[in-house]
Amino acid sequence: MTGQSVSELARQSVLYPQESPALIKKGKKSLFIGLPREISLQESRIALTPDAVSLLVRNGHQVMVEKGAGEGAKFSDNDYSEAGAQIAYTPEEVFEADIILKIEPLIEKEIVYLKNDQTVISTLNIPNLDRKYFEKLNEKKTTGIGFELIQDKVGGLPIIRAMSEIAGNTVMLVAAELLSSVHNGRGIILGGITGVPPTKVVILGAGTVGEYAARAAHALGAEIKVFDQHIYRLQRIKYTIGQQIYTSIIDSETLSAELARADVVIGAMRAEDSISPMVVTEEMVSQMKKNSIIIDVSIDQGGCFETSEMTTHKQPTFQKYGVTHYCVPNIASRVAHTASIALSNVFTPFLLKTGTVGGIEEMIFAKQWFTKGVYCYKGSLTNLPIAQRFNLRYKDLGLLTAARL
Repeated sequence: MTGQSVSELARQSVLYPQESPALIKKGKKSLFIGLPREISLQESRIALTPDAVSLLVRNGHQVMVEKGAGEGAKFSDNDYSEAGAQIAYTPEEVFEADIILKIEPLIEKEIVYLKNDQTVISTLNIPNLDRKYFEKLNEKKTTGIGFELIQDKVGGLPIIRAMSEIAGNTVMLVAAELLSSVHNGRGIILGGITGVPPTKVVILGAGTVGEYAARAAHALGAEIKVFDQHIYRLQRIKYTIGQQIYTSIIDSETLSAELARADVVIGAMRAEDSISPMVVTEEMVSQMKKNSIIIDVSIDQGGCFETSEMTTHKQPTFQKYGVTHYCVPNIASRVAHTASIALSNVFTPFLLKTGTVGGIEEMIFAKQWFTKGVYCYKGSLTNLPIAQRFNLRYKDLGLLTAARL
């Protein structure tokens, strides 16, 4: 056979159907995870407990914890060191890690520490961010993953669920404090006793926060009324609580009347496209009882009340129209130890799985449910509602990951 005929056969062969090349599966990868100390919004939680760090280290991963990062949640540097973590004595050191895992979004001086092509996993807290935040992340070609957006295999929001359970229980404890005479409240007990009418609690939102707030209020003997925009959520909350509680679709007249009678109002409306619906107007608030309580759990997503303004744990309340407003965005940080364990329970298996599939990039590529959490990817904004809100250029993550093939 001549060289020419071989060449001819080679040219012809390309016309025949060919087997598609198999994707090469990446091997296990050691992760380098950094846990910075939180320096904003009086945040006390940490995303991984010492027990979680120990498990990650035993599986071949490297964890660096900034000095004092666990103190707010009552985990010492020695606890982390004994678990196998390296202790970083400066923020610059901990930001050498490939994956930065923290609670609150980066602030400006933390963004300076970022290297190119790092991954940042944190909350988004959209109302506190601006266009420049996302532009700076894109300049660093950062991959950003938001707590609020991460889904599980069945489409649930595991971190939101865990923090919502905590917030739902905690808000009733907060309400009890604010109603008491020692806090210059109405001087009434949260609940009910023999011969005394029960406290009237209105809950806006029949999601996880609303469910756990209703459970706590019902256990104390309060009179509960739950409002939501969707009938299926109201049906579900009645079923999960297992009691005949008052439920209603939100309409202005019914809601206004109940707000005027309420002692405590909990705002827990689920965010839609990263922003919570504002369902209580300033006029409605002005008709409420003096020294009644508003707790806006949705404040980190914009809030449910027109009168809401973000507050802090040091100065948690303000009054408007004689109504006490509690609008702290990180309520779960009041019980930082419990909240940190709950966060760690979600992140530990996720990080172990990430190492198994070959790293964050492979996790994004291989696990469709996980991609929901990605809002920035290597210099591109991949979350459409965020892009629309801040008038930024948007790129579809599916197209970006397909380009890797």
